[in-house]
Amino acid sequence: MKARAQGAESDASLDDSDLAELRDLKSRDREVRAHESAHQSAGGQHAGAASFTYTRGPDGAQYATEGEVPIDISPVSGNPQATIDKMRTVRAAALAPAQPSSQDRQVAAQAMQILLQAQVERAEESGRATSSAGAEGSDSPVSASRAAGATYRRVEGLTGLESDEPATAFQATA
Repeated sequence: MKARAQGAESDASLDDSDLAELRDLKSRDREVRAHESAHQSAGGQHAGAASFTYTRGPDGAQYATEGEVPIDISPVSGNPQATIDKMRTVRAAALAPAQPSSQDRQVAAQAMQILLQAQVERAEESGRATSSAGAEGSDSPVSASRAAGATYRRVEGLTGLESDEPATAFQATA
């Protein structure tokens, strides 16, 4: 209680513009922390610890104004189903905050590309297993593989990613 009372006294000594800045910084701090917490909660084992960039307020305290949570978007080698499951989690984590940033949307798009590619791989594996057993019809896994491949190529063309570098962190910016 004593610290809170001292903080109130400190706030009382600030002018109106400092108080407005302090209100904005406190609001931004809550927003950034909630945003990054949403990524971490939804990302589970694939999300790392949040890191923050701070701004010193007129009261001398530090307030988080930007944040970042690293996320593992690498496919699971040799296991398309595990990759699909992982990318569903990554995509959900990217879109978890109430207002996903453009970086968040980019991570979600990359996760979707990897997920679709893993679906193609899974269908191809299933098709090889089925065709080796001698059963290949119009509803075969090979047909499903072709359809998944076409969908993957359509989504890949729609993402509008500017860079070949994977986005591997969610970032909240002002």
